[in-house]
Order: sequence, then C-alpha cells, then structure tokens
Amino acid sequence: MIYMFKIAVVGDKDSILAFKALGVDVFSVYDSEEARKTVDTIARNNYGIIFITEQIANLIPDTIERYDKEIIPAVILIPSNQGTLNIGMSRINKNVEKAVGSNIL
Repeated sequence: MIYMFKIAVVGDKDSILAFKALGVDVFSVYDSEEARKTVDTIARNNYGIIFITEQIANLIPDTIERYDKEIIPAVILIPSNQGTLNIGMSRINKNVEKAVGSNIL
C-alpha cells in the first residue's frame, strides 16, 4: 500500500505565501495559540512534512518537541522573511549527530 502525504507550511503570511505557488498548503498564523492549534490539526490530517518558520516555532517549543518524537509528520524549521534565528540549522546538526554519532556538518 502506498501512502500519499501532503506538505504544509506554517508561518506569518508574508513568509509563506510564495509556497502556495509550489502547490504546498499554507497556513498563516499570528500567535502561539493559533499556531499550536494549526500544527496539531495539520498533523492529524495526512501531512507528512510540516515546515514552520523559526519565529512561529519559537512561540510553541512544547508542540515542536512533541512532534520530534514522532516519525510522521516531520517538522522542519525554516527561516522567515525576517531572517534566520539559526534554530533550524541547530536542530539539523543535533539530528545528524544523533544519527551518525558525530557532527559531520
């Protein structure tokens, strides 16, 4: 059986609107409560990858951490149009180190 998962992007409107042109479902949020509810709803609705802007992820660290323990959905932090907070790259480094045993990046 083949599973088809969707891709979503969560963040502020200005940062994520361009993803719509790529066929990705975009969810614009404005505060932590809305972000938390949106991510939880997306995770329950057949999304395999959820991209979240670092600024929004910074508002909901408990929610992000909860999905770190799950295989699906994969939660990936991306910079917003305001720049990067280096949270996403730090998470990638940590996961690579956990998988390989040392930081090869």
